[in-house]
Formats: sequence, C-alpha cells, structure tokens
Amino acid sequence: MCLEMSCVFLSIAVRVAETMVRINQTTTVTEFLFSGFPQFEDGSLLFFIPLFVIYIFIVIGNLTVFFAVKVDTRLHNPMYNFISIFSFLEIWYTTATIPKMLSNLISRQRTISMIGCLLQMYFFHSLGNSEGILLTTMAIDRYIAICNPLHYPTIMTPRLCAQLSAGSCIFGFLVLLPEIAWISTLPFCGPNEIHQIFCDFEPVLRLACTDTSMILIEDVIHAVAIIFSVLIIALSYIRIITVILRIPSVEGRQKAFSTCAAHLGVFLMFYGSVSLMYLRFSATFPPILDTALALMFAVLAPFFNPIIYSFRNKDMKIAIKKLFCPQKTVNLSSD
Repeated sequence: MCLEMSCVFLSIAVRVAETMVRINQTTTVTEFLFSGFPQFEDGSLLFFIPLFVIYIFIVIGNLTVFFAVKVDTRLHNPMYNFISIFSFLEIWYTTATIPKMLSNLISRQRTISMIGCLLQMYFFHSLGNSEGILLTTMAIDRYIAICNPLHYPTIMTPRLCAQLSAGSCIFGFLVLLPEIAWISTLPFCGPNEIHQIFCDFEPVLRLACTDTSMILIEDVIHAVAIIFSVLIIALSYIRIITVILRIPSVEGRQKAFSTCAAHLGVFLMFYGSVSLMYLRFSATFPPILDTALALMFAVLAPFFNPIIYSFRNKDMKIAIKKLFCPQKTVNLSSD
C-alpha cells in the first residue's frame, strides 16, 4: 500500500516541481553545489566505504524486519504491523539521501539539479513526517494495550490498524506539498552552494534572492509539529510507565517494559536527533557540527533501528530465524 502511494506521490511531486520551476522565470540557478563535505576532501573513499556498508545494512536489516513480520503469523498484530511499516519507510527515508551522499563522496562534481533538490527535500521530509506520525501512533497503541488491555482488541482492530498506517503515509506526503511548491517559486539568482550534505529547507532557503525572514516562520512551523508529536508520545509513555510500576509481579513488569523498550529507544533516537537539527531556530553551528547532526538523524538513527527491533525482541528473533532457517525452526518447534 505504502509503495503504491509512494509511486503516486513521486509522479505528482515531479510534475509539480517541473511546473513550478518553469513558471518561475526569475530563477537563474539551475543546480546547487554541496559544500558540506569540506573535511572529506582528502580521504573521501575512507568515508564512502563505511557509509556504503551502513546503507546496505539499513536496507537489508529493515527488509528482514519487514518480511519477518509478514511471514510469521504470530506477529500479525497491530504492534508488529506498525513496526513493519516503519521499517519499510526507513528504507526509502535513507534512500532519499544516502545514495546521493555516496556519489558526492567519489565525484568531483558535487551538484544536484533544482528539481532533484526539491524532490530530495520532499521525499526525505515526507517520509520523515510519516515515520513521526507512525511513532506517535505506535505510542498510542502501546498506551491502549497496557493501560486499557481489556478493550484493546475491540479498539485496535485490523481495519483501524490499516487505516492508521495508510493515514500516516498519506498525511505525511500531502502536508509537505504546499511547502515544496512555495519553495519552487522562489527566485534563486545568487550563490548556489548548499552548506549541508543533502538538500534541506534552511540551507536552501538561505540561497533565495528574497526576504529570508520566512526562514523563521518555517522554523516555527517545524518546531510546533515536532514539539506536538513529542508531547503526545512523552505523555503516553509517562502514563504507560506509571501503570507498569503498579503491576505487582516482577515478571509482569519486565514483560511490559520489554514490549515498550524498543519503541522508546527508537523514539528517543529519532526525535532526539531531529530536535537537535530543527529546534535551534536562528542559532548557527560550525559546519562540522552541522554535518555530524545531519549524519546522526539521516544515517545513524536508521542504522540502529533494525538492531533495536530485532536484538531486543524475543518474538522478532524467532521470526527472523524462521525467515532464514525455516526447516531448522520447524524441527526445534517439534522437539
């Protein structure tokens, strides 16, 4: 479902970007130059190899989680369905930026076309928005499961689960279209160096030949969205923890904590890195720190997500073993 929607949104985004760029007759800049790799000039291959390995691991790891959930019928429940959708989105989230980073590391021409830059911003942030909404949905799902377990099966039905998953993707992609359409109409007639390792709102808007006060408005909009999501998730987990602490048995508390630990870890990593990047408003960081923060939420957070969901979850471990060694798993089960 999410793959089909991604294809639809891709065709729409390409048409919108091409139309807007043609309409904007004052635009003289046709491509941007990435200057976020100055410290990598002498040893770009040394950075290319680990980044390439990390990207392959992210793709394979998230595909493994996705198919493990689909194959193992014991994991056909709302919690694991959300995890599988999240893993699927993570693959495309990293694919929006890392392949271009890799090509920039081994190429002397570290450029991207205007349309390519708009599309990269659109898909990177649309997928990030979808993931953020899905993490919020997962927190609410855990809240209902732990704080209201008797009504959980009737509330979180397969139909509602599918609607929430699809709604996260649709809203995440639609909400960003007006912003990208507006950016595509701005005149870019001066410097074309993006001081970052991929196209992002703030570095691109600073290159526009117009009033840059809109950057502050952009920052406020993004901050409100981030803080609102963080508050919902934080309040859900505070309530969850208070309920878990009231469970009389130690085994019951441990089981309840184990189901939430992975979600909480991913939430802290995702929103922690995003907050460092986008909740700073007009504050400026040194280029190397900007690059480090970008790598943290665009590369390192997706790298650790499949590790957290697979190694810290007993059911997921069994499902992964069943995916790669089905015969051995059957023999062990029969014994």
